[in-house]
Amino acid sequence: MKDIINKLISHKTLSKNEAKSILINISSGKFNNSLISSFLTVFMMRNITLEELQGFKEALLELCIRIDLSNYSTIDLCGTGGDNKDTFNISTLSAFITSGAGVKVTKHGNYGVSSTCGSSNVLENLGIKFSNDVEFLKTCIEKSGICVLHAPLFHPAMKHVAPIRRELGLKTFFNILGPLVNPSFPKNQIVGVFNLELARLYSYLFQKTKKNYSIIFSLDGYDEISLTGSTKIISRKEENIYSPENLGFKTLTQKSISGGKTIEESAKIFMNVLSNNGTSSQNNVVIANSGLAISTALGISINEGIERAKESLISRKALESFNTLKKISGS
Repeated sequence: MKDIINKLISHKTLSKNEAKSILINISSGKFNNSLISSFLTVFMMRNITLEELQGFKEALLELCIRIDLSNYSTIDLCGTGGDNKDTFNISTLSAFITSGAGVKVTKHGNYGVSSTCGSSNVLENLGIKFSNDVEFLKTCIEKSGICVLHAPLFHPAMKHVAPIRRELGLKTFFNILGPLVNPSFPKNQIVGVFNLELARLYSYLFQKTKKNYSIIFSLDGYDEISLTGSTKIISRKEENIYSPENLGFKTLTQKSISGGKTIEESAKIFMNVLSNNGTSSQNNVVIANSGLAISTALGISINEGIERAKESLISRKALESFNTLKKISGS
């Protein structure tokens, strides 16, 4: 590890095989916390390369507990996080609106590291059970249209890194890896990123798969459609920039989509929005992201996807999806 760190400090990069090997060794507990922290810190000081990202991704997928949900043609909705915008749980709420619209969802998520409240924090607070039992997950999808894949249950090798990430409390390259290593390998995905270079890296990786995808980068730095400005969306077929007005919404302020300061506050916002009692800004930003997910999965226009998302929220089908999942969790 010391040789690798010295190499990186000398402004050199890792090959795909080197990156894969080092992450496998980290996962097996071969290095102490100080060395791992030093390794992570290097990637906070420069952008990750394509080969490094490919190597890290291959390592995590090789080590993960795979789950076969391929019969359901699901979609995952998540962002890298690390945009330092402190929004409420937009992608998690969008997952339920998407499932309420009839699109099956495999929501991959984790506890917050660089934010107050990650998807797993808020869902756990609201009574959702986490499991890696395939029959339980199939039941969740069949009855509620969604299942939650809590990352630590599927990536046990990361137990050596998790405490260090929590202590650092900063975004690391694991933020970037999260959306790439859903253990169910969904056929469809929307992912938000915090800078344009990362959007290009994701696009290159996704082009080598058969996945339907949409990559989101809000030009003012959000890793989701924020409606606070224009958003670049990259899919397999095209790239477009959408203003809020293009999507049928007014431009929002950053404050209007800010999140809670505690997990409890975040959970309250979550349920208010899901019950169609959120503010217009909260509802609209979630509808916009859900609309893109529905559009990506069904191959329809984003504007049509937005109309279906509105119907899912207003008719309370999204809330029904959540309540059903919660009931299954308690059974």
